[in-house]
Amino acid sequence: MSYNFDTKEQLKKFIADEVLNSAEAIEYLGISRARLSQLIKDEKLIPIKKLQRDSLFLKSDLEEKKKEMEKLRKKYRPFDHM
Repeated sequence: MSYNFDTKEQLKKFIADEVLNSAEAIEYLGISRARLSQLIKDEKLIPIKKLQRDSLFLKSDLEEKKKEMEKLRKKYRPFDHM
């Protein structure tokens, strides 16, 4: 996927709307910090930037992971969805 921005304001809006930090990703996915760390370690979720104490993610990557996780939860934990 390619992104093009004509102005700095467009870039800022994209970052504000489409880039999430670790805390936001944890909340969005409904998982623990330890689970997020494990997903990153196992390369099942790749941050767009990894900092010493935080990581940044594209919202579209998190949306894909959330759909995958929900599908697996329904399969392996069917009683949670009744």
